[in-house]
Amino acid sequence: MRIAIASDHGGFYLKGDLALFLEEMGYSCHDLGPHNADAVDYPDYARKVATAVAEGLYHVGILVCGTGQGMAMTANKVKGIRAAVCQDTYSARMSREHNDANVLCLGARVVGPGLAADIVKTWLEAEFSGEQRHSRRVAMIQAPEGK
Repeated sequence: MRIAIASDHGGFYLKGDLALFLEEMGYSCHDLGPHNADAVDYPDYARKVATAVAEGLYHVGILVCGTGQGMAMTANKVKGIRAAVCQDTYSARMSREHNDANVLCLGARVVGPGLAADIVKTWLEAEFSGEQRHSRRVAMIQAPEGK
């Protein structure tokens, strides 16, 4: 599985920890930036990951900022993206199983590195259930996009 990861300055260090964790787990993780902790605008990096996932260059994406909220709001503007902010493993699993989330957003000021790794692991190991009711609802989410 190819994973795109990016952050803003608030999530820079957690992004680095997660990239190492993903590589240790055997995933192909590609850091789309930034490559230092200087202040940047999170929408630039959210769009970069979301677009790459939507175009099929990566299977899923992970975005990290201070809260995860701004990244999710921006990523969800990209057609085909279902970005979820997760602060616990249950939400992470459900975002995949029920909502077919393809981008995970985390807040470095909300979750620590240990919990973030647990959330990422849970999210990546979960799969969309494909149940009719969930498929119908995902289609409803995407309806305004013209899908």
